[in-house]
Amino acid sequence: MGEQGSKTGGRADDMAMPEERRELHDPLASSFPVSREGQMLFLIAIAFSTFQLLTAAHLWDLPSQIVRAAHVGFLCLLGLPLVAAVKREPKTVRALFWLLGLCGMAVAAYQWWEYKALIFRAGSPLLQDTVVGVVALAVLFVATWRIMGSALPIIAGLFLAYCLFGQYLPSPFVTRGYAFSQVIDHMAFGTEGIYGIPTYVSSSYIFLFILFGSFLERAGMIKLFTDVALGLVGGAKGGAAKVAVFSSGLMGTISGSGVANVVTTGQFTIPLMKRFGYRPEFAGGVEATSSMGGQIMPPVMGAVAFIMAETLNVAYAEVVTAALIPAILYFASVFWMVHLEAGKRNLLGLAKEDIPSAWGALKTGWYLILPLAVLVWLLFAGYTPLYAGTIGLALTALLILGAPLATRMPGLAIRIVFWIVIGLSAAAFFEYGIMPIVVAIAVLVVACAFLKGGRETLIAVRDALADGAKTALPVGIACAIVGIIVGTMTLTGVANTFGQFIVSVGATSLFLSLVLTMITCLILGMGIPTIPNYIITSSIAGPALLALGVPLIVSHMFVFYFGILADLTPPVALACFAAAPIAKAPGLRISFEAVKVALAGFVIPFMAVYTPALMLQDGGPLAAEIGYPLAVAYILVKACLAIGLWGAAAIGYLIGPMRWWQRLIAAAAAFTLIAALPLTDEIGFGLAVAAIALHLHTVRAERAGTPTPDTKRRATRPAE
Repeated sequence: MGEQGSKTGGRADDMAMPEERRELHDPLASSFPVSREGQMLFLIAIAFSTFQLLTAAHLWDLPSQIVRAAHVGFLCLLGLPLVAAVKREPKTVRALFWLLGLCGMAVAAYQWWEYKALIFRAGSPLLQDTVVGVVALAVLFVATWRIMGSALPIIAGLFLAYCLFGQYLPSPFVTRGYAFSQVIDHMAFGTEGIYGIPTYVSSSYIFLFILFGSFLERAGMIKLFTDVALGLVGGAKGGAAKVAVFSSGLMGTISGSGVANVVTTGQFTIPLMKRFGYRPEFAGGVEATSSMGGQIMPPVMGAVAFIMAETLNVAYAEVVTAALIPAILYFASVFWMVHLEAGKRNLLGLAKEDIPSAWGALKTGWYLILPLAVLVWLLFAGYTPLYAGTIGLALTALLILGAPLATRMPGLAIRIVFWIVIGLSAAAFFEYGIMPIVVAIAVLVVACAFLKGGRETLIAVRDALADGAKTALPVGIACAIVGIIVGTMTLTGVANTFGQFIVSVGATSLFLSLVLTMITCLILGMGIPTIPNYIITSSIAGPALLALGVPLIVSHMFVFYFGILADLTPPVALACFAAAPIAKAPGLRISFEAVKVALAGFVIPFMAVYTPALMLQDGGPLAAEIGYPLAVAYILVKACLAIGLWGAAAIGYLIGPMRWWQRLIAAAAAFTLIAALPLTDEIGFGLAVAAIALHLHTVRAERAGTPTPDTKRRATRPAE
């Protein structure tokens, strides 16, 4: 590792995570405090992960309501004192947050103890139930404010206030009025409020996949992805930026957070891009755009895929299938933009001696890809995400624990037999359930405890459990509090009011309805992360778009995409401000560059609405006219051409610098290809041919020394 790091200009140093840089964005990015309090929090985090693993693997069968309540209780118990400890706040303040965290866990204990009684008196709460419900909501609001900032609690608070005081509002927002106890009962008990579908998904699928990513990162997956990216594209024109795009896309397959990707891979890729001539703000924009794109990259998709599948009641594989082509197009467009920027500024790739071998990296770390490959296969084979995630995580644990033992075995044949036995133990899950894997893991843990390298592996596994719980805090707490927003919609029906407005606009113009929905997503995304953004906007706008004839998955993907892009758009641009201290450039300037780089990402959702074949969905006039397979091929070609022209127009370069009028023609061609109105495709293809042909003619003439109209005008212009 040290030798490779020196070869790539200090890659190992760049990949180190300076805590002060990460804490600028997120206090939870730092390690657990080195103190007795930190040790206690570390143990709580391990207990949290252990509880989730035991319930997910059905080694401890509990009712779903209890699992959800315990999940939220752990989030409060771990999150509140951890933020206070990391920020080194006074002891009295830290004691207060410990007390609030214990109150959060006490609410979970109450729901566990009173589980059956609460079911029997659902809708008729006792005074003690209302008091516990108020405590649950208060602690959750404080925890969200501490962990995620003020925006999400304010939005959720407004929705809660609407339940309590909506009867005083004018029509059409007026409600019939609800008793205080009824609102608290609806929000804090049952499965309509804070323990609704988002919390269910967080407590089962999302936490498991976050742990999965944490284990893979501890096993060296980041280094594998980075080395493969360097080996494949590092030597190409503008290779430094292409490495950022490639490695961030790969990271997206195991990570659920775009901002986390920025502060992880960005520590290496942003300085690398700057070293090879990219402007600091452009380097930060590329990393932010690529990292946020990781949330649309299957199989994890920022954990939204699990919520979407559960909300729509469709197979997870259907959601992933719909996301596949747009995800590839998104990263292809970013790749294209950095290629054009490199051509415009004549930025070369890395020197050959600085590039590790992609094949060598795969030969060394190929086994790390196995759990991911098995996970994808299981998901597409129709198994549930919970089942597939459990298998993937178990296989990862077996590989991590088995590696130090295999290296100490004397011969290749013995090592092969050892890995075959490990593989059979994992495969036994399909026939005999989880117990063979539990036994195999227990045996490997005992064996590792007696080996020097094995003990280090056990420490890494322990740390992965704690880090996974810490990483899950923002996602879990967001899923819990957006339950209040969803609960408000189910209690009051306010979503219908906004939905009817979108439908009324769409009756005259579907495009205006889509623009209105996009603006809503971008505004909400200024203050809240992707998951709550998706849940809110899909609850409000999803049914309205469906009523306008947009296919169900496409309508939800539309709001999901713009929820992601909200983290790139000014003025908040969370991912861009996370990249700012690394790039040493203003976050707002990075945001403008990110929007330019992600320009194609803004048009792909619109194209999918008009031609659902882009998301491999049947329907739409094109599929009805020429058939589904031809529609997929046609829209793919059209999307690639539109993306290519958008990029050239934005950067001002294709195979040479583009004149201003060439850029206008290219932009007009791209826009008409997207519009999907009568004759716009024909006009778009005609303009595309004209733009490319004129550009080629101009470049060839200039390279041959033949004067063009532009050069003639410049030659006759008086010297200034």
